Amino acid sequence: MDWLDVNGAALRYDLSGQGTETVVLVHELGGALESWDDVVPPLGREFRVLRYDQRGFGLSEKMRGTLDVDDMADDIAGLLTGLGIGGPCHMVGTAMGAGIAVNMTLRHPDRVARLVLTSPATGTSGDRRAQLQERAEMVEKGGMRIAAEASLARSYPENLRGDRARFETYRCRWIANDPFGFAAINRMLGEMDLNSRFGEIGCETLVIAGEHDLVRPAAAIEKIAGAIPNARYVLADTGHFMAVQTPELFLELVTPFLKGA
Repeated sequence: MDWLDVNGAALRYDLSGQGTETVVLVHELGGALESWDDVVPPLGREFRVLRYDQRGFGLSEKMRGTLDVDDMADDIAGLLTGLGIGGPCHMVGTAMGAGIAVNMTLRHPDRVARLVLTSPATGTSGDRRAQLQERAEMVEKGGMRIAAEASLARSYPENLRGDRARFETYRCRWIANDPFGFAAINRMLGEMDLNSRFGEIGCETLVIAGEHDLVRPAAAIEKIAGAIPNARYVLADTGHFMAVQTPELFLELVTPFLKGA
């Protein structure tokens, strides 16, 4: 693990693995680079793998207010440049991270070869926008623990908690988030709308929906896949945080796609 100061933020990152192609992993809202722990070793046998803590999360620089999705995309471009990684890379994002990966592809299309989106969050409705604002204010006043039960009941439901140790680790890491950074990205999600720009995505894309995703239902994800040229859609036996909840299935679906199969 190391840090780079890029695009006005000090970001923690991890670069590992081998191979001539690079895969960039973009974690979910409330996540950190540890969200990819169970999939990085196998991926690293095929690719060079870059994962990082988004600004405001993990051990990266903390933020307040409202984050900007363009800054979040440019952070990735800055990391790649700072690490001397040229040429197109494969982008893999989950949930909120998938939205950032989409925006990275839109802003820096020459730097993205293939795109993988699991449960992508790319925009929201008016009712959901109000809920995100309410949650932002709640955690700023009362800390992360106050929102943990309700949030994880939807994003990490009981039927996906068979590996109890895995869930408890995730829950504790979620609660340990900086509440102001968490609030800032909630506000960003409430304001973000990339849905009208799917037609601009020119690279091959894999879109995966989770049968047990209570946050981003499969019907909504299938609609996103249908709006992206050259997209493949898969409905999988997983939830909102696929790489955390079902890492074996994630690897089974994602690795062949990244290899061009």
